[in-house]
Amino acid sequence: MSDSSGKKWAIILGGSRGLGLATAKKLAKHGYAICVIHRDRRSEMEAIEEQFSEIKKDAVDFFSFNADAVNQEKRAEIVSQLRNSFRENDTVKLLIHSIAKGSLKPMGAARGESLSTEDFEITFRAMALSLYDWVQSLISAEFTDPDMRVISFTSEGNTRAMPGYAAVSVAKVALEAITRSMAVEFAPLGIKANCIQAGVTQTSSFAMIPNSDKIRENAIKRNPSGRITSPEDVANTVFMLSLDEAKWITGSIIKADGGESLR
Repeated sequence: MSDSSGKKWAIILGGSRGLGLATAKKLAKHGYAICVIHRDRRSEMEAIEEQFSEIKKDAVDFFSFNADAVNQEKRAEIVSQLRNSFRENDTVKLLIHSIAKGSLKPMGAARGESLSTEDFEITFRAMALSLYDWVQSLISAEFTDPDMRVISFTSEGNTRAMPGYAAVSVAKVALEAITRSMAVEFAPLGIKANCIQAGVTQTSSFAMIPNSDKIRENAIKRNPSGRITSPEDVANTVFMLSLDEAKWITGSIIKADGGESLR
């Protein structure tokens, strides 16, 4: 998506796997320049670079940063590098928040193994507050598009209690509250903010949830289509929310679960 007015960038926080990676691939096919920020081990980079190579074939331009997107100093460094790399009139049209970094400890475990206040704080900062930090940084850098879309991923854990999911649940509820407030307070800047509530999706992060196999089986039974949500289903929803026709949608929780949450 490039013209005389500059490239339209999609910055994806947590874009090396799962929902973020599927979204990066989808947006690259529709004319966006892609910037992926991820945090992965060296041993994983060969496979990840193969995925990035696919994106580069379609994207107008492509950057990737293997850095902690939650860290304030790293965020400032990345924004500074983007400032030096962006051409005149380049803007960030999409900010996608797909950070999955948090505690899955249970509340009722033995002493020392149960969820701590620090676990809550780390999860909240990574999976909720970091969205606000990034939006503020992009506004300060004057990168935001006049019709910018901010999209993050929530889950059914926003209302349902599951063992081991308490810290993430708190973060998801906070993420939704932050999104609603941004939709109101940043509206004068042209920013639209929404959360996508995906159904159960088989990702590496989901596999870490206690009893994930049983959750998956139950989701298939609940879903009217008889299958779980795919990362591509969610990426398609992100693209839909990026369209001009979706510019009146803001401050909303959009369900992309095939009706799984209906029963």
